[in-house]
Amino acid sequence: MKLAWIDIRAVPEARRESVVDAAVHARVDAIVHDDPALLATLPNTVRKVLLPATGAPAHDDLVVLREAADDAALDGLLAASRGGERDVAALVDVVDDATLTLACRSATALPYTVVRFKDPTKIPLEIVIAAADSAPGQLICAAADLTEARIVVDVLEKGSEGVLLAPTTADDVFRLMDVLRAQTPPLNLSKLTVSSVEHVGLGDRVCVDTCTHFGEDEGMLVGSYSQGFILCCSETHPLPYMPTRPFRINAGALHSYVLGQDNRTNYLSELKAGSTVLGVGADGRTRRITVGRIKLESRPLLSIRAESEDGVQVNLIVQDDWHVRVLGPGAAVLNVTELKPGDQVLGYTATDQRHVGWPVGEFCVEQ
Repeated sequence: MKLAWIDIRAVPEARRESVVDAAVHARVDAIVHDDPALLATLPNTVRKVLLPATGAPAHDDLVVLREAADDAALDGLLAASRGGERDVAALVDVVDDATLTLACRSATALPYTVVRFKDPTKIPLEIVIAAADSAPGQLICAAADLTEARIVVDVLEKGSEGVLLAPTTADDVFRLMDVLRAQTPPLNLSKLTVSSVEHVGLGDRVCVDTCTHFGEDEGMLVGSYSQGFILCCSETHPLPYMPTRPFRINAGALHSYVLGQDNRTNYLSELKAGSTVLGVGADGRTRRITVGRIKLESRPLLSIRAESEDGVQVNLIVQDDWHVRVLGPGAAVLNVTELKPGDQVLGYTATDQRHVGWPVGEFCVEQ
């Protein structure tokens, strides 16, 4: 998970205790302040970062964050780091090309570099992230608010290692942690064996057009039941009668569930521009994907029934056409109209039922 650094210098004293309690409870990585006595009261479970108003000597139990406004200041920090001083940290305000170069130098050499940007563009952050990509140190980007924090963690698809935020309330701390936890862990996909394929007549199906380019082994998990999904393939692969649509998945009938982040599902009928879904690779890797639009049209439909090795029944209803595809073991691309009993497809089985998309431990039968 990304690192959360919380700057409490500007938090009013009346709210400081609640903000600190929230930070400790939420297990932020570091708390920043300009008073070493206050930092000394914090538990050892949180990193203590001193940002003094003037120069300060090293502290055994503190990370001292020193401003590096020019090459001479940064050279001093680099010398301290080479001299064995632990946890050397630089704060670089990027206001022009010279300070951008300074930030890149720091991020490639020091244990910690905190960067603040004068202008709203994220191009300088992209440059620093790229420069420090293989460096062992940690790059922390200051964010003005939670909205900017969300942007920072997605820059160049990887973002900085952490975010520095000055919260105003304890809720801001918890919201920041929610933003930083918005990663998508891999899934354990299963081999499902097709038991039947049936033409079921006319119905409404949904194409999901996204704001991303799918990989050849990537798609979305879709199914009629909340406990089982089949990996639907994107239109990245060539077709003889139409151009590829590498951003699209012909996902299935509008009643179908699609798996999203945090084990949450949505009906395909609920998706709209700006919604998020989960892109899933044949190896189980996942990523958050933004929907550009959905396209609903009436088409002949095909019902595919399959079963997992432990007996979980799965159903997927898709457009009844040869160009609609699902993925099989080894990322094999399978045309749905050519599936037959005994074929294997990739899918995912869950243990929980659903209530408005959230998993819930209740008795429910779907068939």
